[in-house]
Amino acid sequence: MTHQDANFAGNVHGGVVMKHIDSTAGIVATRHACSNVVTASIDRLDFYSPVYIGDLLILKASVNMVGKTSMEVGVRVEAQNYITGETRTTALAYLTYVALDPEGKPAQVPVLIFETEEEIRRSSEAKARREMRLAERIREKKNKF
Repeated sequence: MTHQDANFAGNVHGGVVMKHIDSTAGIVATRHACSNVVTASIDRLDFYSPVYIGDLLILKASVNMVGKTSMEVGVRVEAQNYITGETRTTALAYLTYVALDPEGKPAQVPVLIFETEEEIRRSSEAKARREMRLAERIREKKNKF
């Protein structure tokens, strides 16, 4: 990361990291859907440690769950000191994307095929997060004036 990415504290601005997260997750979602996608929501984003100027960012992303037209993508952000090679997790995020057809309407997403226990675990956790989001939407609708 470079000085142009710095905030007033001299660390990389969180918004810069967020942009990289959205770009990376969007690529993963696009590749899975084989179509254009849009970011529907950033469901959760937790920062654990700062990214310093000079760090190399490593972003690892995977599709955790698919619905009819949407999918959850999880992203792990790691920062690596390019001199020492020390790597630390700096952020975790979960984003929801919607696949689009050529007319810009929601399009069906291909099924997700699990090959490892890790993928099954991530899918199970993604389903639990989805249930919490749906329950929150119901509560929000009830509390509107």
